[in-house]
Amino acid sequence: MRAALLALTLATPAAAAPCGGEFGAFLAAMQAEAVAAGVPQDKAEEFFAGARIDQKVLKADRSQGVFRKTFLDFSQSLISKQRLATAKSRSESLNTIFDQAEAEYGVSRGILLAFWAFETDFGQVQGNFNTRNALLTLAHDCRRPELFQPQVLAAAQLHALDEFDLDTTGAWAGEIGMVQMLPKDILERGVDGDGDGLVLLKSSEADAILSGARMLQHHGWRAGEPWLAEVTLPEDFDWSLSGLETERPTEDWEALGVTPRNGPLTPGLAASILLPQGRKGPAFLAYPNYRTLFEWNKSFVYVTTAAYFATRIEGAIPYAAGRPDPALAPEEMTALQEKLAALGHEVGQIDGILGAGTRKAVQKEQLRLGLPADGWPTRDLLDAL
Repeated sequence: MRAALLALTLATPAAAAPCGGEFGAFLAAMQAEAVAAGVPQDKAEEFFAGARIDQKVLKADRSQGVFRKTFLDFSQSLISKQRLATAKSRSESLNTIFDQAEAEYGVSRGILLAFWAFETDFGQVQGNFNTRNALLTLAHDCRRPELFQPQVLAAAQLHALDEFDLDTTGAWAGEIGMVQMLPKDILERGVDGDGDGLVLLKSSEADAILSGARMLQHHGWRAGEPWLAEVTLPEDFDWSLSGLETERPTEDWEALGVTPRNGPLTPGLAASILLPQGRKGPAFLAYPNYRTLFEWNKSFVYVTTAAYFATRIEGAIPYAAGRPDPALAPEEMTALQEKLAALGHEVGQIDGILGAGTRKAVQKEQLRLGLPADGWPTRDLLDAL
């Protein structure tokens, strides 16, 4: 039944239900879409009955302050000796499953353990938001209905497969289970790792680990390749070459004096120089697999921290923290984004968060003003603008 329902799902484009209006009418429209997508009428009625808007979800959606932390602050708050020891213990106790994940999907255990640790502390903290209500709240809200309405339909389809109870809980944005996957990813790429005929990411470690691996493979993870390597840069390095916009073969970087801190660099791969906190902080070489991780989480700080933690799980030494210039305060970052936008740069949402668009704009302005173009916003840059 799972394969048949998925085939119908992929073949039946959903007509978007109007967002923002009367919630009862919205539920009726979504229920009709679910039936059109192959959910049996009785299961669809059951899924939507009694659903309600969750104001706490909307509040969480509007205030994601955790991503205002710097890489050093964020990584030091998430990575501890205890968490590293737990990751290595779980790697040993679930060795067969991690071997299977790498053999079938090419995904290294370090990456899977890092996301498992950060998302739910190895399954211990999976979130207490009612998932059905969270998804419907965000699907009804007009900020991102195109993202969440398909997730509602996928959750309804999982419910029809007996893989989603109405009291299912998870993160405020609708992610479910030990590795926090959205319903559509579970429906399309979930793996029955323990052979019980169901895909249950909340209770089955095998299902969760293999489903996460399959999702990364789907998004382009390349088997047998690294994702991140800490490096040391020469003092005369051209900082304008840093950033994800610039890719060069590892051999070219080595010719420019880039040296690894953990074993040799992998030859023959295109890579970028990553400076999460500018030229005075840690430096990394980011391989193609690093970019794939943004399909799991869009935050630069989160992804870089998870990628780094994965290298630690697999034996890398701690990073050289350096002494980066102080981060801008949130109000200063907002002011900087406003100035950059006024100069014609695409910085995305002006929210006080240092995202990819802001980093790119910062680097361009640093070049224009004759400052070290490392993409790290400083008070000197703010003053110069």
